[in-house]
Amino acid sequence: MQHPCPGLRNLITDVPGLSVGNADDARLKSGATVLLGDQPMVTGVHVMGGAPGTRETDLLAPDRMVQAVDALVLAGGSAFGLGAAQGVADGLRAMGRGFAVGPARVPIVPGAILFDLLNGGAKDWDENPYPALGRAALRACDRQFTLGSVGAGAGCTVAGLKGGLGSASLVLASGVTVAALVAVNAVGSVTVGDGPHFWAAPFEIDAEFGGRGMAPTIPPLFPPPLKRLGEATTIAILATDAALDKPQATRLATAAHDGMARAILPAHTPHDGDLVFAASTGQRPLPDGGALELGHAAALCLSRAIARGVYLATPAPDDILPCWLSRFG
Repeated sequence: MQHPCPGLRNLITDVPGLSVGNADDARLKSGATVLLGDQPMVTGVHVMGGAPGTRETDLLAPDRMVQAVDALVLAGGSAFGLGAAQGVADGLRAMGRGFAVGPARVPIVPGAILFDLLNGGAKDWDENPYPALGRAALRACDRQFTLGSVGAGAGCTVAGLKGGLGSASLVLASGVTVAALVAVNAVGSVTVGDGPHFWAAPFEIDAEFGGRGMAPTIPPLFPPPLKRLGEATTIAILATDAALDKPQATRLATAAHDGMARAILPAHTPHDGDLVFAASTGQRPLPDGGALELGHAAALCLSRAIARGVYLATPAPDDILPCWLSRFG
């Protein structure tokens, strides 16, 4: 049997019909990331963290009327960052995108935010900067994009290290592609103890996050969380070209959380707002029995994407934590 392998870019844009844009502000140490579909995407969501911040996620429930969305937004800024999705909606409306209501167009843009207000960046704005960051991220949408300390990952941290924006993909034997995009800003640790080894090491492909392999020993105790209630959150998007309905997309988002739990210890805490969107472009039929393989692949992609986001973070002035490459590279 052919083993799954990463797509050409090892990015979520290996799913045909998707593009990603990042916008960030170095002084702010924060930003926004947009996933844009060439066509509206069937989307589900599942929340497992105890402190989420979201926009328009209720309409993604399987029994709600709206069947597809135009874009998904991940942003820093805590509650202020929800404005990034409004900037994206405004930009899409100007492009003629959106749900048709008579002569009006209403873009459907769910979003999720993470807490990065205490990361050393300047937060003394008079006007919320996130709508402009969202609109700039929309303008930047492309098939190729940068990972690490960019977009929604610009101000991320994890236990002891900088976090970041990560992505990874797999092409299954059926030809279906599944991929993840994630902003990693967890209470927990992505690496084992004080060393360079990633919890996600068993799932690494082609040294995509350093090739250090498994940790030689596992510490018997974990350090206490370094962040306070509500100061974290890992937010992710899974995407596939397999044709899914809303219940199937919701199940895919649920399955992907396994990947978060394998790559971050602890995950899904009361301090995090951990959330996964799942989006389908519907370009390939889902093979018979394919839902099981798809969910497993989604979890593997999310684990790898989390490690890549931390691995590719880069240093900047006034950082409160080192990045992986500075400490271990």
